[in-house]
Amino acid sequence: MSSPFTVAFVLGATPGKWARVWNERLPETSLDLVAAEQDAALDMLRAGTADVALLRLPVDRAENSDRPLAAIPLYTERAVVVVPKGHAIEALDSLALSELEAENVIRGDWRDAVELVAANVGVAVLPQAVARALTRKDVVARMLDDGPEWRVAVVWRDGSVDPLVEEFIGIVRGRTARSSRGTAAANDATEDTPPSRTAQKSGSGNKKGSGARSSGRTHNGKSAAKRPARAKSFRPQPRKG
Repeated sequence: MSSPFTVAFVLGATPGKWARVWNERLPETSLDLVAAEQDAALDMLRAGTADVALLRLPVDRAENSDRPLAAIPLYTERAVVVVPKGHAIEALDSLALSELEAENVIRGDWRDAVELVAANVGVAVLPQAVARALTRKDVVARMLDDGPEWRVAVVWRDGSVDPLVEEFIGIVRGRTARSSRGTAAANDATEDTPPSRTAQKSGSGNKKGSGARSSGRTHNGKSAAKRPARAKSFRPQPRKG
């Protein structure tokens, strides 16, 4: 058995479905899933104790450092408002932010916020996935029609030549086992890119199965090559323990 491939992930991210695909395709390389706060996950990634991470954008990619990061947005999370059980908002299916003007909206750490909501201190606005992860019997969540949005991205050390990193990126982006696995451009994870309610794809414009690392990256929104070379199919070799 080779050494494990480690994925750090933030609260609300759900890597389990991808772990199942990984285990089917790469049974000789175990996948370690490590729950972590955003800053801790970034530290793990830069230190090399995590191979990739599932984080919320924006992420400081530190492009001028010796350990820059690359990121590809995967999907967008919608917001919910969490209120105490029995609150008037519980009777609604959804509401607008303007309907919270009379409420004490608790900010800060999401775990602490839910604790305070349960104590009837106020209400909290969270990503839907986080509210689901922190669910408890004394609070309820209702959708915010015009609430904020968060983008979840797969992040890795830029310039990595580890084929297992590319394999994981291919899995989370829905590539099949037979498709080519060159990673697509990572610069579409910039902070000023407007979010969408639908799953985000790479902004490189490469079609599925194309875009080798050497030519698929973009810089300042421009393609590095007019016709990216087609990446050859490969099967990652197991890591040596």
